[in-house]
Amino acid sequence: MAAKKKAAKKAPAKKKAAKRKPNAAFMKAMKPSAALAAVIGAAAAPRTEVTKKIWVYIKKRGLQDDKNRRMINADDALKPVFGGKKQVSMFEMTKLVNKHLS
Repeated sequence: MAAKKKAAKKAPAKKKAAKRKPNAAFMKAMKPSAALAAVIGAAAAPRTEVTKKIWVYIKKRGLQDDKNRRMINADDALKPVFGGKKQVSMFEMTKLVNKHLS
């Protein structure tokens, strides 16, 4: 008897995912207000970079709430950015920060 060899099945070729194109609105350099400039600097930056800089500021000063890490405690520089609130959620933070960009 002759042994028959089965050809190894090839996995179907995977399609390469199209590289995601960044949204131009997020990449546009925005000028921060005076209150926001006190936190991140006066240079124009895209919204994504502004958010990153704010998080660096928050972590450097330990402003995340110890019990609920989603909440940000405002210091004297962040209070005007947060509309005078003492504490905001991280999701609300981006909404409030966008009001300070033009």
